[in-house]
Amino acid sequence: MSASSSTALLVVDVQQGLDDPRLGARNNPQAEQRIADLLATWRATGRPVIHVQHLSLEPHSTLREDAPGHAFKAEALPLSGEPVFRKHVNSAFIGTELEAYLRSHGIGALVVAGLTTDHCISTTVRVAGNLGFSVTVAEDATATFERRGPDGARYDADLIHRVELASLHGEFATVRSTRDILADL
Repeated sequence: MSASSSTALLVVDVQQGLDDPRLGARNNPQAEQRIADLLATWRATGRPVIHVQHLSLEPHSTLREDAPGHAFKAEALPLSGEPVFRKHVNSAFIGTELEAYLRSHGIGALVVAGLTTDHCISTTVRVAGNLGFSVTVAEDATATFERRGPDGARYDADLIHRVELASLHGEFATVRSTRDILADL
């Protein structure tokens, strides 16, 4: 995919609360730097940047609106004029005006980056694909955490990340590296 000037960068849930050690081991410690790389290029070339912020309704979540963890990380702070869509569920399209915004601004393609690969990235990408948007996931500008299965088995964060990207690729999105995405601009 070659990113045209109407391809938006959708930055999902790059929030301080996702640094909580209770979440377990995380893969891809360079994800925030790759997100910053994408943001710098999108902004420098005048392409649209859109942010998504998760405001959890769960009582003990670090992403509750009244918790300091809901704040954006420094690498992904929205600039004045960049829209921010706030959500309460995994998909950036549910309970927000994101789809209407994209359509009203003639945006038919998205490059998606953020946290976490198997939750809000996956759900947002799947819905975007189902709504007819052309989606690219920046595989090195997203990350996730280790998980425990219902049987108690531990699944490594990198395995979860790679399997989720494999599940998205070719069905809901194209998965590419940040370097390859930026090379096409």
